[in-house]
Amino acid sequence: MEDTHISLAHGNGGRFMRELIDEIFARHLHNPDLDVHADAVPLALQGSDILFTTDGFTVQPLEFPGGNIGSLAVHGTTNDLAVAGATPKYLSLNAFIEEGMEIAVLDRIIRSLADSARAIDVQVVAGDTKVLRRGEGGGLYLATTGIGVRGSRSLGLDHIRNGDTILVSGPVGDHGIAVLLAREAFGLHGELLSDAASVLPLTREALKVPGLRFMRDPTRGGLATVAHELQRATGMGISLAQQSIPVRDPVQSVCDMLGYDPLYLACEGRVVAVVAADEAEQLLQRWQALAEGEDAAIVGTVNASGRHVLLHTALGGERILEELEDDPLPRIC
Repeated sequence: MEDTHISLAHGNGGRFMRELIDEIFARHLHNPDLDVHADAVPLALQGSDILFTTDGFTVQPLEFPGGNIGSLAVHGTTNDLAVAGATPKYLSLNAFIEEGMEIAVLDRIIRSLADSARAIDVQVVAGDTKVLRRGEGGGLYLATTGIGVRGSRSLGLDHIRNGDTILVSGPVGDHGIAVLLAREAFGLHGELLSDAASVLPLTREALKVPGLRFMRDPTRGGLATVAHELQRATGMGISLAQQSIPVRDPVQSVCDMLGYDPLYLACEGRVVAVVAADEAEQLLQRWQALAEGEDAAIVGTVNASGRHVLLHTALGGERILEELEDDPLPRIC
């Protein structure tokens, strides 16, 4: 492309839009099933148990340590399929590009998106592009739809039982604080990387554990919000042990300075799992054997006699974790 910045003409359906799609999107996302000239494409999924999900991404800044909005879109969508017990297969991609965006930045982001999809054998097979007037967007918004094939395992909140154990696959809050530091908000900066990544290695190992009940990726609202989801769905109490929950020192330091709680901060490459108590150690060992899960930990239990999400603090006390109301860090995914 000869252009260096996005103009409204890149969204008008004419030559500039065709060049944009051909030279950036099609070039990076090339695969036999991607037809940039078709309104719909057939997918070879007949006879399979198909799972379907959709998501949108408005992170600011668009590029941050450990990822960007492109890789985040792939991981965020396919992780939702993975924790439901599915193998992701296909994605659609809708791009809302603000007039004036540097094409070099867009090229980097879509290249990252394509690399992330190929790394987990997922194909982007359909999409749409719109250009927003200058000042009407945040540079780039992405919307994705994901399709996956579920195996024989059935998971769900209704499978959870009294006494079950709760695990998390790694440190919490990395993504939220990494994005905050990338904004250089409050005069802070650091080298912390987002945890944004595919959770497929983690979910595949978890699915080998017969006592696995449920999985969720703790994105917006973090671990505490997943705990509240468990409590509402089961009517039972959720007990979390503060000392057992992995939190990196830089994350805790920023939280201490700014008054955030890492339990409410987004993760983009972690899994929260509920498993039968007698098989929790097996799942823990499977996760810790992976590079993605080396810091996995058992962090809590499900208790039929309780009615709250309760945190057992490092000082030996207890406090109720309230449900998240205000968004502590907007536009982090």
